[in-house]
Amino acid sequence: MHNNVLILDFGSQYTQLIARRVRELNIYSEIKPYNKLPEDISSYKAVILSGSPFSVRGEDVPHPDLSEIKGKIPLLAICYGAQYLAHFNGGNVAPSATREYGRAKLSYIKEGEDFLSEIGEGSQVWMSHSDTIKELPESAVLLASTHDVENAAFKIDGEKTFGIQFHPEVYHTKDGTQLLKNFLVNIAGLEQDWTPDAFVETTVAELKQKIGDDKVVLGLSGGVDSSVAAMLLHQAIGKNLYCIFVNNGLLRKNEFENVLDQYKHMGLNVKGVDASARFLDALAGESEPEKKRKIIGKAFIDVFDDEAQQIKDVKWLAQGTIYPDRIESVSASGGPSAVIKSHHNVGGLPDYMKLEVVEPLHLLFKDEVRRVGKSIGMEDFILGRHPFPGPGLGIRILGDITAEKVSILQEVDAIFIDGLKKWGLYDKVWQAGAMLLPVNSVGVMGDERTYEKCVALRAVESTDGMTADWVNLPYEFLQKTSNDIINKVKGVNRVVYDISSKPPATIEWE
Repeated sequence: MHNNVLILDFGSQYTQLIARRVRELNIYSEIKPYNKLPEDISSYKAVILSGSPFSVRGEDVPHPDLSEIKGKIPLLAICYGAQYLAHFNGGNVAPSATREYGRAKLSYIKEGEDFLSEIGEGSQVWMSHSDTIKELPESAVLLASTHDVENAAFKIDGEKTFGIQFHPEVYHTKDGTQLLKNFLVNIAGLEQDWTPDAFVETTVAELKQKIGDDKVVLGLSGGVDSSVAAMLLHQAIGKNLYCIFVNNGLLRKNEFENVLDQYKHMGLNVKGVDASARFLDALAGESEPEKKRKIIGKAFIDVFDDEAQQIKDVKWLAQGTIYPDRIESVSASGGPSAVIKSHHNVGGLPDYMKLEVVEPLHLLFKDEVRRVGKSIGMEDFILGRHPFPGPGLGIRILGDITAEKVSILQEVDAIFIDGLKKWGLYDKVWQAGAMLLPVNSVGVMGDERTYEKCVALRAVESTDGMTADWVNLPYEFLQKTSNDIINKVKGVNRVVYDISSKPPATIEWE
């Protein structure tokens, strides 16, 4: 493995952004919960402590043993982490007179410090805390202040230990990437060698060693993640990879046929399985989102079990699971972050399915997956495809699912997505789709009163799905799309556009 940065998660929703910012510097980072420190710290060249919703002054606060880290390995403590260092090393942390949240500017920077190299007074930072460090430990040296926060940055004298009360990982901290580079490259001495080419070389070698001559079955979805995973496995084990593309009845219009045709040109061994009726029967009458996800996940496993048994001596199930799937599902490697939703491809397999799991992409964010795909020569039209949820339209139909509802939403979605492509907007959007709402509304078509379905359109900008902003699509496009949907899709008489960002609203409605 390359130079490793260990990020200890104290429950901040920003922890994932720290990992991404570090990786953007071509330095490998991984997240571990504060209460599950790796037994062997020696492989890590630097450690970062995340923020937290906790207060260091409270009871039962996150309190890890840093005796093998502080003073021995370069350490950067962010927000709660900085307050933790101060509080438990002789400093004083107290409630702020006012909550310190939002943009601030550095008003003082100590000269000649490598930690703040190329960062000047007036640089914008992002604060998010209700406590503040009133007094630094005796061993600490003040490095930077803002107008309202005197102890915005400090270091421990004689150590490569630093604390900051702002968040360098968020976009609003304009020199955040420079600060992280100063710490990781200039101070900790890490090499910037975490590149797509290096990942491919390492991963293919590891897959060859791990799998050997065993057979692997992989569920393809037509999306970026499973396609890149398939190509990595194909490089590693060739003909021993057996790909299965399942039509769960919840795909986009004509997607089953289109995706199978797409894979013909990639050299993969792919079998198409139409299990639409099986999924729709299993979902009949169920409207609760998490239960729908679990039903779809179980049906996937059942289908794969049936198909895998037809492949002699298959031993592995490959999945395109990526890092955000795991972070949202199991709270940053089991740490204290809040669980948002479950993913159908996370959580293991039932005992009756005697396959081991291999996940070539489980350490990557979505943008990294695309860069890896480009590195191995995959075509842009595959890598540029919008993410599509594993449960498909099953979580874009709010309420219970029927074949009629699926058909309606497929038509609506096709008009929306095709329109984005025709207007040259598709590649400017990270993800787009339509939702079928469980409400009818009154309308007038011709001289007749109608009482039909309402659909919501959603288009967002993002890099990895952890945060997202709604896209300001042209009014003319929305007007034309709305007219086309209402005129061409029987059963829909109202179209709305979702202008919610994540957070607080997730990208999918369920």
